[in-house]
Amino acid sequence: MTILAVTAPSAGPRRAGARDWAGLAVLALPCLLVSMDAHVLNLALPALAAELRPTSVQLLWIVDGYAFLLGGALMTMGALGDRIGRRRLLLAGGAAFGCASVLAAFATSAAMLIAARALLGIAGATLMPSTLSLIRTMFRDARDRTVALGVWTASFALGGVLAPVIAGLLLQAFWWGSVFLVAVPLMALLVVLGPVLLPEFRDPGAARVDALSAGLSLLAVLGAVYGLKRVAQGDGDAGAGLALAGGLVLGALFVRRQVRQADPWVDLALFRRLRFTLPLATNALCFFVLYGTQFFVALYLQLVLGLSPLHAGLWTIPSALGYLAGSVLGPIAARREPHAWLMGASVAVAATGFGLLTQVGPGSGLAVVVAGTVVFSVGLAPVYVLSTEMTVAAAPPERAGGLSALVETCADLGGALGIAVLGSLGAAVYRHAVPGSAGDLAGARGEGAREAFTLAFQVVEGVGAGLLAVVAVAAVAGLRLRRRGAGPW
Repeated sequence: MTILAVTAPSAGPRRAGARDWAGLAVLALPCLLVSMDAHVLNLALPALAAELRPTSVQLLWIVDGYAFLLGGALMTMGALGDRIGRRRLLLAGGAAFGCASVLAAFATSAAMLIAARALLGIAGATLMPSTLSLIRTMFRDARDRTVALGVWTASFALGGVLAPVIAGLLLQAFWWGSVFLVAVPLMALLVVLGPVLLPEFRDPGAARVDALSAGLSLLAVLGAVYGLKRVAQGDGDAGAGLALAGGLVLGALFVRRQVRQADPWVDLALFRRLRFTLPLATNALCFFVLYGTQFFVALYLQLVLGLSPLHAGLWTIPSALGYLAGSVLGPIAARREPHAWLMGASVAVAATGFGLLTQVGPGSGLAVVVAGTVVFSVGLAPVYVLSTEMTVAAAPPERAGGLSALVETCADLGGALGIAVLGSLGAAVYRHAVPGSAGDLAGARGEGAREAFTLAFQVVEGVGAGLLAVVAVAAVAGLRLRRRGAGPW
């Protein structure tokens, strides 16, 4: 008699429970805040500048100092979270963000506000890697994780929807610093609920934080982003060139040190895997086109169509709602479609939206701008969700903090490069159309200048749409060049 042995199917990764989903709501709080912070300052700038009277250089650091320090500190904070615990770092960073927000709200000088913005950037650098790596830890099942990343991404869009409304109401009723105080109750909720709903996770084998690597990564990203933004703003002097060159050199030294380290922050062997590098590059290129486009959309609405900053901000709400819709629809579609096809289709939708923006006119393009921004936002949200899922899932859970920081750093650098390159392209077109203008896009006045700016806008969007069309094809072709049976991609 033959006895048949029946083997029970091996259980897959643990599905998320009610506590995990409640914890996800807590993780959405800092994401919501970071998105709002990027919008509310722009609306508060006129009142802020009237009271504090910053110089042009001080105004640059008030606006961009947050982004400079945040981008530069991401890698260090990701590695620190792997060592001391991601929840601990998130809660400490949230508390610091709330305190720095109070300091910014009651700043009595430009220098004090610059210092507060710098502290906000460093504190903000603890939030994104911590939230993303905790999602990697809490949601082990790939389907649950994709949904969680969709919610995480949607929280950024929600911040973009709420920011113009909340900031507008606050600025009408209170002083300019009130927009910073929005962070205080949100960070208080994070600090209170985080220990109850979020698990702690750290790499038990993590080495001490490498101070030299921390310094190299900070100065490399700070120099590169600062140089690129100066070029994009038309201040491409010798100082901007030196900052950019220095950032690239220090970045190369950081990579060299990681190669030689026995316990590096980032496993550079991952870059030899197409399933890791292609989503990472696709996401960075999407941010490249997005940030360059946002720069032109903001100027077009105000300089060409004559809208006030508040009205221009309100007309960005439809695109934020489109991003919110894409964040919800992307995870649903990922249950039915292979990631490669969905990634390519999403990039193609985004390219279509950027292509629509080539149809704007010098005096009546509001409907086209709204339609185009909504379409590309719907396409970009699934790209962000899927590329983040693919890259973060490529790392072991104990290294998710450093890899999460790498994802955010690449997105920031891609965006800064997009502003610089596409901004320079637009300035060149504008300069050719208006001889003697020196390419000053922000100074477009008069009928001829508005027509020239519109032409520059059209050219930039045509280049962006073409680039993403190529990226869409490459994403599908590259992600399908994987061996069969290695996963859902």
